[in-house]
Amino acid sequence: MTPEAQSSGTSDEAGLAELGYKQELKRGMSGFGNFAVSFSIISILAGCITSYSIALGSGGPAAIDLGWPIVGIFVLCVALSMAEVCSRYPTAGGLYFWAGRLAKRNKRHWAWFVGWFNFLGEVAVTAAIDFGAATTMMAFASLTFGVEPNAYNTFGLFIVIIVAHGLLNTFGVKLVNLLSSLSAWWHIVGVAIIVAVLWIMPTSHQTFSWTMTAWHNETGFSFMPFVFLMGLLMAQYTYTGYDASAHVSEETRNAATAAPKGIVMSVVISIIGGWILLFSITASIQDGSSSGLTKLLNTTTGLPPAQVFLDALNNPTMAKFLLFIVCGAQFFCGMASVTANSRMSYAFSRDDAIPGSKHWKKVNPRSGTPTNSIWLCIVLSTLLTVPALFNTTAYLAVTSVAVIGLYIAYVTPVLLRRLKGKAFVPGPWQLGKWSPVIGWIAVCWVILICILFVLPPTLPITIQTFNYSPIAVIVVAILTVVLWFARGRKHFMKHLDKSQLTVDDSKLLDEIDD
Repeated sequence: MTPEAQSSGTSDEAGLAELGYKQELKRGMSGFGNFAVSFSIISILAGCITSYSIALGSGGPAAIDLGWPIVGIFVLCVALSMAEVCSRYPTAGGLYFWAGRLAKRNKRHWAWFVGWFNFLGEVAVTAAIDFGAATTMMAFASLTFGVEPNAYNTFGLFIVIIVAHGLLNTFGVKLVNLLSSLSAWWHIVGVAIIVAVLWIMPTSHQTFSWTMTAWHNETGFSFMPFVFLMGLLMAQYTYTGYDASAHVSEETRNAATAAPKGIVMSVVISIIGGWILLFSITASIQDGSSSGLTKLLNTTTGLPPAQVFLDALNNPTMAKFLLFIVCGAQFFCGMASVTANSRMSYAFSRDDAIPGSKHWKKVNPRSGTPTNSIWLCIVLSTLLTVPALFNTTAYLAVTSVAVIGLYIAYVTPVLLRRLKGKAFVPGPWQLGKWSPVIGWIAVCWVILICILFVLPPTLPITIQTFNYSPIAVIVVAILTVVLWFARGRKHFMKHLDKSQLTVDDSKLLDEIDD
């Protein structure tokens, strides 16, 4: 270890001790590795491909290619605001710890509420990512080997994928850092290959005007602004998971600057790369008529972009190769999601939040990873996915809490930081005079998307089209309240010693019993 790295490690440990925690996880992750974890979870090659149909049916190309940068700008405001808080509190707990430190009163209540939405949201995201990867891989297997996808073989492949992710995360932070870096380059190079192929091989492309402004609506709603807003959910579903940089901050060198940079840069690169990818796919649609777009939405592959590859390239082998790149990206995405989920679970257990916390907060002395927490997340995500064996609608109802739950957790510490005002002492990475403007834009945006997430996406409303997100969120809220009275108020965060708290937070324990 170089003198600079050793000095950095000492500084990181001292900063963590100031926040009330002992260094237990191994700091073997670089700044690029930290960025790569968040960038991999956002995964433009996963989200843009699997969620493409949402915007295609709710606004068409206009919602896809205008919606992506519009949503990206607002999400960047959320990321910037989160990064500023992360620089002040670079801990694996992330969002819930920030909320507990920023709230003026009832700090443990805020931390508990945010923590459970974050925890369950990440479990649902892990389930959704790996099941989505299994679905895409089955589509690839169908095209390549003639395998007929069904609920059982898709679920079986999901089990193989998620267990592999558990094993890879168990082997140690150095392997995670290596695979996360490989994942980032896989995404960057993969997007470059797909874009190049889509512009070189097809004999025709749509015009720039059509690609940016063409309209298509299959929602059943006639009010165009509402249809367009619902189409923005494609991008919003993809822009999640960048809090991972905070959750691996205790394993990152120079965490107070590297972690916030990881949060921000993962979003910035995703905005640019995602728009280039989406524009290229949309411009490669061969039949731009209304009936052609409807046919694309109902493709037998289940993935409109995969059908675009087949139609535009007129080369099944190359189309399968591009789909293989997407499959690889989704595998890396799921691995990074397990990494972030397990670190958050470890931190939450360290503060005695999860039943059986004494088991989940243990760190493997050989690998320096929270092995038990990793497998807790694997088991819970698998259980959440079981309904997919019997009813896809039921599965979607369970995982619908993923995005809205995460964004509720994202925005709460941002709101509390704004309410704290000048009493907040920023870390080395800060927004300066732009902090209030960016912060309030972030809060307003999350309120808007939370409203959009609970509205019905299509008409008529049936069992298949009903939006179960409000029910899922209410269930999580009820569970959070029940667990608070059953466990939280007795154990949660009471282990912190007053001497370990920073000056601006020294009243925490005084307020715990208020």
